[in-house]
Amino acid sequence: MSNPVHGLPFLPGTSFRDSTKIAFHRSQTLGYRNGYAVVRRPTVAIGGDRLQVNQLSQAELDELARNAPFLTYGQPKQAPPAEFIPAYVAFDKKAFLESQGIELNPPEKMALDPYTELRKQPVRKYVTPSNFDQLRRFLTFDKKVLRFYAIWDDTDSMFGECQNYIIHYYLMDDTVEIQEVHERNDGRDPFPLLMNRRRIPKVLVENAKNFPQCVLEISDQEVLEWYTAKDFIVGKPLTILGRTFFIYDCDEFTRQFYKEKFGIADLPRIDVSKKEPPPIKQELPPYNGYGLLEDSAQNCFALIPKPPKKDIKMLLSDNKVLRYLAALESPVPEDKDRRFIFSYFLATNTISIFEPPVRNSGIIGGKYLGRSRVMKPFSPVDNPNYYGPGDFFIGAVIEVFSHRFVILDTDEYVLKYMESNAEQFSPEAIASVQNHIRKQEAAAPELENKQAEEDPSIHELEALIDTIQKQLKDHPCKNSIHEAFQSHDKEASGYVDRDTFFKVCDSLNVPVDDSVVKELIRLCSPGEDRVNYYNFVRAFSN
Repeated sequence: MSNPVHGLPFLPGTSFRDSTKIAFHRSQTLGYRNGYAVVRRPTVAIGGDRLQVNQLSQAELDELARNAPFLTYGQPKQAPPAEFIPAYVAFDKKAFLESQGIELNPPEKMALDPYTELRKQPVRKYVTPSNFDQLRRFLTFDKKVLRFYAIWDDTDSMFGECQNYIIHYYLMDDTVEIQEVHERNDGRDPFPLLMNRRRIPKVLVENAKNFPQCVLEISDQEVLEWYTAKDFIVGKPLTILGRTFFIYDCDEFTRQFYKEKFGIADLPRIDVSKKEPPPIKQELPPYNGYGLLEDSAQNCFALIPKPPKKDIKMLLSDNKVLRYLAALESPVPEDKDRRFIFSYFLATNTISIFEPPVRNSGIIGGKYLGRSRVMKPFSPVDNPNYYGPGDFFIGAVIEVFSHRFVILDTDEYVLKYMESNAEQFSPEAIASVQNHIRKQEAAAPELENKQAEEDPSIHELEALIDTIQKQLKDHPCKNSIHEAFQSHDKEASGYVDRDTFFKVCDSLNVPVDDSVVKELIRLCSPGEDRVNYYNFVRAFSN
């Protein structure tokens, strides 16, 4: 082969590279035809040189490779075919497994083929649909609803109650709807429906008892029987979604429908109203003896106790106090000369006891008992009997917490109150006070003379009281000055402090700047810080 460029043989040492060549690209071997990639053989070498290869295709080269022995050795000779013997001829009348020493089991039945068995079943029969016209039913029963009134009595369970419901049965599609009946201030959320409109299953198939009804809808495959209009009868219970409703009434359209459809002519209303049980009597716990029974009982009536309500008697008897002088019954010699002032407050029926201090007696006087109600001896604890105004009279014995006191004296105000309210006191009690006051009036001159001889200030005090009574006989304060001082004397001691005394006098326009009144105030002041208003009030009583 010669060199195409130089005309020299293509042998080692005679081939030279063209230094003037500047193109070295390869020819394209990939193309597209009708959208498909196809391979094509290159026609020139790199740079456009002549391609020094065979121009045969790969298929032609493969064919030459397969025919290489044929080209060298010629056509091979075919062996004569063997004699053909069919299998049924070769193995006819032969037990082949027994000849091999294999024992077979007795013949068994052939296994059933599911497809073959399915083909043996009879041809499916199609049931002709009912001639009931759904459109006709819709047009006939549209907007026709049976209305029933029912109750659900759940009082047997904890916190259960009896609730009223309205059951609607739609004749158009046999669906049921349950509405709640709300009453004013019933404490329930205003949900209009207990159950939306739906068909209600009456009897389920055996395998559908565990059907998840809460998440899936029940179809005809799970239900053997649905509720129909004949199941809703007045006077019979009905179980819907686990709740047993009792139908006690229906409307007139429902009565007419049952009369025409089922021949039930009488559907009377059933009275389901329950009689209220008799009120349970509230039994108070036993009285423990602390405080007043009325105050302690308020803890049983309310979570936050309130003071007992005041009656009209408290309003009319406000600031009215009955005072008595009493002595203590005691075997102790030191207690025989002790005196106590009992104050009975008519507004609250309470008693306070005050012991006036006596110099050099060895006993500290003052408040002996605060305002409280005092029970009579042997009084039952659960129904105590308290001392009242009728129990106080001259010679009466008052037992206060195991201490016995004897009433010795009282004032004219008590007598006036007893005479004006004679129905509250016994005739003996009124007579005892009247006789005692008469004896005091009869012995008053002798006592005044004796006291004047012993204490000249007493005579001076009585003279000042007579003088003021004459000067201020028409003063407007004489009807209210006694009650004004009593309202400030909570302990009923007969004394008030000087500041309170002058405030009361100033509110009633008492002429405290008068020289005679000043002298009376001086005599009524046993100490510098308080005033005995008993004697001061006497100057304005007549």
